[in-house]
Amino acid sequence: MITTRSRFDVVGQLGALRRYARSLTRDGADAEDLVQDALLRAYERRSTFRRDGNMRAWLLSILHNAFVDRARSRRSEAARAERAAELLPQLIDAPQDHAVRLAQVRQAFMSLPEEQRAALHLVAIEGLTYQEAAYTLSIPLGTLMSRIGRARAALRALEEEPRDLPSLRIVGGRDAPKP
Repeated sequence: MITTRSRFDVVGQLGALRRYARSLTRDGADAEDLVQDALLRAYERRSTFRRDGNMRAWLLSILHNAFVDRARSRRSEAARAERAAELLPQLIDAPQDHAVRLAQVRQAFMSLPEEQRAALHLVAIEGLTYQEAAYTLSIPLGTLMSRIGRARAALRALEEEPRDLPSLRIVGGRDAPKP
């Protein structure tokens, strides 16, 4: 029985597509990605292929256009990155003592009990109100305030330890000095 359905069979063209992609990209992995992109485009646009057309030429032109699109996209992205780099001020790495101090604060924060850490994070870092944070944690407002108070007290104890490094302000504390 002979079927009259049109078949969109590209398996026989894979060798030619891979060779051409490899010559365009000069890299095996990029070539495979390009072939995959081209085959996806061809499948999505299979209705535009004429039955009497040359399948190889059609697929190779799709592959070529995909390569050109990628090259344009890369050039455009590089130009945007270059322009963005020109607009950014020169960044200076933080002094070593600030990096060490920040690591100490991070370690102290992470050593807080989970419920205190969650409560303090929602209020001090995410900027939620006490009511919003209590709702988020599904706890009463008083419980939230107690947890935050204990977390801040633990972090203040860290601040009161003698050291030669500059201190960091605990965000959101009532007794924190105003800038």
